[in-house]
Amino acid sequence: MSSEQEIQQRLNKFRDDFQTLREEIGKVIVGQDEVVEGTLTAMVAGGHVLLEGVPGLGKTLLVRTLADALHIKFSRVQFTPDLMPADLVGTNVVTETPEGGRRFEFQPGPIFCNVLLADEINRATPKTQSALLEAMQERSVTVGGVTHELARPYFVLATQNPIEMEGTYPLPEAQLDRFLFKILVPFPGPRDIETILERTTEAKEPSVTAIFEGAQCLEMGQLAREIPIAQEVRRYGVQVVMATHPDQASATEKVKRYVRFGSSPRGAQAVILAAKIRAILDGRYNVSREDIQRVAKPALRHRIILNFEGQAENISPDEIIDDIVASTPVAPEAQAG
Repeated sequence: MSSEQEIQQRLNKFRDDFQTLREEIGKVIVGQDEVVEGTLTAMVAGGHVLLEGVPGLGKTLLVRTLADALHIKFSRVQFTPDLMPADLVGTNVVTETPEGGRRFEFQPGPIFCNVLLADEINRATPKTQSALLEAMQERSVTVGGVTHELARPYFVLATQNPIEMEGTYPLPEAQLDRFLFKILVPFPGPRDIETILERTTEAKEPSVTAIFEGAQCLEMGQLAREIPIAQEVRRYGVQVVMATHPDQASATEKVKRYVRFGSSPRGAQAVILAAKIRAILDGRYNVSREDIQRVAKPALRHRIILNFEGQAENISPDEIIDDIVASTPVAPEAQAG
């Protein structure tokens, strides 16, 4: 078998596995196709997701269904103002030895899982929120000077309510930057609500089957990283990210007027990784500018910090990204390709 045939087989398997997982989740989750695809894309890329939406839209159900379909360990933590870091990561407790002595023994917290749902993450204090930082970035937790590795895959899906802000602690930029995607969960349409009622008000509610192991998710992520990207297309992605900074020459008038800070290099990494997965799902072994444009909003919207004027005029980061994409010139080399 030629290497080209082998590559095509791997790409086909990637698409089939992704579609199978999407369909399995679709047995339970109704009408949130973009949310499901974005969540799966981030998970395969090895990143984390921040879901923003009002209560009752199925955010918790989505992550539980995902964990069931992948046959991996799931934990849910309801973030509240009195939640302490030790409640999340675990703590050392004193236990008695068979010889009658005493020693410290580590009792792991709910963070030790494969999929962690951090429900209403902005209700916990910054001290507790920061306990997630090491886990999200390093896939490890340090307690009492000892580092404990987390299982792979490790995926944090956090939720927050955009309406009820009283008694909340907005996530700092450093923590927001750890999320590969920020996905906005829309309210379902009338037909979707009818389907939800049909599925949830009958005697037997729908369920999912564990269709493959978490290790396959890691293999899919490795394949995505192997997808080549032309230098011109990569440069286009860099131009889009750089244009989010108001002090750059490529910044649009909207960016200069409404943006305080733009995306970090992590935003560029998120764009390229997600674009590679988008290319595979479209049946291509190369990344296009359109792939970058399609993933720009979920990858960058939480990394664009508006200034006072932008907030006062209710400008959304998505408007800024649309303006950047429309204004970013395509390199002549990319046009020729």
